[in-house]
Amino acid sequence: MCEFFVKADPIVYESRTRTLRIHGVLTSIRLENLAWDVLAEMAAAEGCPTNTLITKFHDEILQHRGEVPNFASFLRVTCMRYLLRKLDSLKTEEVAPEPERQALSRPPRVVAIGSRS
Repeated sequence: MCEFFVKADPIVYESRTRTLRIHGVLTSIRLENLAWDVLAEMAAAEGCPTNTLITKFHDEILQHRGEVPNFASFLRVTCMRYLLRKLDSLKTEEVAPEPERQALSRPPRVVAIGSRS
């Protein structure tokens, strides 16, 4: 099991700092490249730029908690929760496939000519 993890490309867990503006305030956030990739995927799904999504997260956590003590950690956990939700939805699809997929997954019924079925 560990082999899968230790063979990850080091660029994936290399950290990168990005500077962005949150309501006019210049802010630097340091995250691993994989976290930036997941945030970009989330932003694309929301139809907005990554910086806009990050600002939305900042505003929502501030509104919900009243403070943002460790925003970078919050973003990392958000990425993990996003991936877990995505995985859960894939598992749900496998457990309860769509009716069309159910029909396709059944083997065809073969009836020999002249048989009584």
